[in-house]
Amino acid sequence: MRKTILITGAGTGIGKDSAFALAQRGHHVLATTQTQAQADALQLLAGAQGIPLEVFKLDITSDIDRQRIVPFAIDVLINNAGVGESGSLAEVDMQRVRHIFEVNLFSTLALTQVALRGMIAREKGTVLLVSSIAGRIPMPFLMPYSMSKFALSAAGAGLRAEMDQLKKNIHIALIEPGAIHTGFNQSMSDSKYAWMGPSSYFAHQAEKMKRQEKATFKFLEARSTASIVKQIVKAAEAERPKLRYVAPWVQGWGVRLARILGV
Repeated sequence: MRKTILITGAGTGIGKDSAFALAQRGHHVLATTQTQAQADALQLLAGAQGIPLEVFKLDITSDIDRQRIVPFAIDVLINNAGVGESGSLAEVDMQRVRHIFEVNLFSTLALTQVALRGMIAREKGTVLLVSSIAGRIPMPFLMPYSMSKFALSAAGAGLRAEMDQLKKNIHIALIEPGAIHTGFNQSMSDSKYAWMGPSSYFAHQAEKMKRQEKATFKFLEARSTASIVKQIVKAAEAERPKLRYVAPWVQGWGVRLARILGV
């Protein structure tokens, strides 16, 4: 069944690849980006590849932009837009933590509320929240990001139960990507070095941390978004999606094992 699917953060990485995959499967895809420049670039790329996308700017932190989705009868909202932030909780500027929660949690929920009004009125719809495996296990020096995803995952599980109780055929699911090579992880990990100075508690460890992070990502990251895109497509097309979709699967099992062992 052809669906109208709106995806945020579609300019790069998982968002772009998911938008292309869904459009190629015949869905009407509204691919949105934070800036107009990103929208223009995405439209050119889609056109060059013959992929039919409806592209427009949607900065999820802007109430004016969020209202742009009201005229559309959205069957599936994919909340993919998000930002990364790293650093020790012992010293990270709280404004940075507030900002990541503003984008990854508060603005995501605000957009979801706008979409839900239409879905509830039509008595059908699916909302997918792109969280992260990092939202299921604490990750040192990535906790600003990890905490925001912990909160988003909790919100998704709670909202799912609320929509089930409402009985309006509205479904909520979590998408939890693991480490995938899109450049996002590197940018997020590097963000702390922009503000960590000589007075940082960890200044004497900075070079060692950089080497360890580089080696960890080289070892862990999947080289393609294909596995998580497949899960997003599955969730978007499901009549009743399950709560969680995780990929790569081996990283999901690794997180489960770590939690069982109390790591």
